[in-house]
Amino acid sequence: MKPLVRALLAGTVVASLSIQTAHSQEASPATPASSWSASINWVSQYRFAGIDQNWGHPALQGSVDWSGGGRWYAGIGASEVSPRTFPGGRVEVDLYAGYNGKINADWGYTFGVYAFVYPGADLRHAACPSASYGTPCAALPSQRYDTTEVDAGLNWKWLSYKLWMSTSDYFGANRSTGYDGGTRGSLYHDLTATWPLRDGFSLSAHVGYNDVRARYGSLNPDFMDWKLMLAKSWSGGWNASVSVVGATNDRFYRPPIGGLSAIDGATRNLDRPTPIVQVGKTF
Repeated sequence: MKPLVRALLAGTVVASLSIQTAHSQEASPATPASSWSASINWVSQYRFAGIDQNWGHPALQGSVDWSGGGRWYAGIGASEVSPRTFPGGRVEVDLYAGYNGKINADWGYTFGVYAFVYPGADLRHAACPSASYGTPCAALPSQRYDTTEVDAGLNWKWLSYKLWMSTSDYFGANRSTGYDGGTRGSLYHDLTATWPLRDGFSLSAHVGYNDVRARYGSLNPDFMDWKLMLAKSWSGGWNASVSVVGATNDRFYRPPIGGLSAIDGATRNLDRPTPIVQVGKTF
């Protein structure tokens, strides 16, 4: 239950499918013109912070983005997700906006807000029986997964740190879904290093830590994730990457406690290390 936009920033190889328009607005000579852009991509798996979001299947995702004066940004993204994780839903929609600032030639900062929406997804759509809930799922409450987060970050040359904080319960995690309290205020720490190489190649390494503000029974849902990625870009907007992604906390994200489908008897190790291939184009 992790958002697409943070997946892009926090070490998840993400696929995008979108329609882009190219448009520039008039601006003063001292201010860069605002612009529109978009991307279209395919990935062999959709992972967020090392956790599988589409039950091991490839995903198509996309975004349309606006940049204002080179600093302000806003956009909308969409991604395929699995109803085994989000019962009743198959699409994730992300709405986001923020600001990227510069301190000097080496240092920069950023802040933003993100809303993650899962149309049609609700806990009450969990099927009976299912691996997650068994026959008692007929009595499950109505609980959506929509979430809002704010973020702030600092970057130096090739190294960046970003902190995300949920301003709502964290993707449906609260007392009604088995946690010992609400999860507003949950944090995600993202440390990423990116090194440009020759001929359009780049190498990046990421480590993250997810700090959820509640426990699930006796279980702590916190985890660390990591990613190593080699990327290549070409003229004309084409790009591709090969990554290896994984996460910790096997007890929470693997059977018999985690990795259980909400709509049938399927199970999966959601955090296991895996290679991911991505191919895409920006316009």
